[in-house]
Amino acid sequence: MRKESGGVKMIKLGVNIDHIATLRQARRENVPSVVEAALVCEKAGAYGITVHLREDRRHIQDHDVYNLRKILKTKLNLEMAVANEILCVALDVKPDSVCIVPEKREELTTEGGLDVKNNKKNISNIVSKLQKAGIVVSIFIDADIEQVSACFEIGADAVELHTGKFSLLFKENGFSSIKCKSEFNKITETSKEVFKRKLILNAGHGLDYENVGQICKIQGMNEFNIGFSIISKAIFSGLQKAVFDMKKLIEQNSNL
Repeated sequence: MRKESGGVKMIKLGVNIDHIATLRQARRENVPSVVEAALVCEKAGAYGITVHLREDRRHIQDHDVYNLRKILKTKLNLEMAVANEILCVALDVKPDSVCIVPEKREELTTEGGLDVKNNKKNISNIVSKLQKAGIVVSIFIDADIEQVSACFEIGADAVELHTGKFSLLFKENGFSSIKCKSEFNKITETSKEVFKRKLILNAGHGLDYENVGQICKIQGMNEFNIGFSIISKAIFSGLQKAVFDMKKLIEQNSNL
């Protein structure tokens, strides 16, 4: 599941550039350019680019998705809610992959995983339509074995495990805390179920330069999607170095 590099299996890095658009939308101008940011991330070694086309269009806009599809040499991963309007865009653009996520208008960022278990019919319908268009479909879920089973049952290709709770506990108490280790173990056990079901295993949300090394230790991990911490560091170090440094950290920890 991991990218091979000199005999070592490397976890791939997808860079979420939503917050480049957040800054642009603050002034409703053309800068900073989402396309330019994506090209810098590619140059720094990103395996792919992730954008979330939200229903309220608070950051990424439709034209961003279309423009990225035209210029990217790497993978385009589109995050989207279970919404017909966004589905139409996805089917028209045909990104390499789609990650279906929960979405609430009032949230600052995605707060948890999608409840696939209790919404199989609606989600299954969207998964089927995307796959018929040749798009790889991932589901963003909490670390929950029952949710993994539900993803398998509706025919998803991959799951992306929500690492937000782990990241918050890591920041508040450190990895040595009982709560943080417990959440890490939960992610690890859920990952085993994903691997057993022969689904692609991805992870994301809240991962940064301090905690990513721990998640790298999980066997079978294929890809991380990381945005906020990279964009935040880029303010001081530059975007190319921020992506390069994250990729290097993942590579150093992939063989542990």
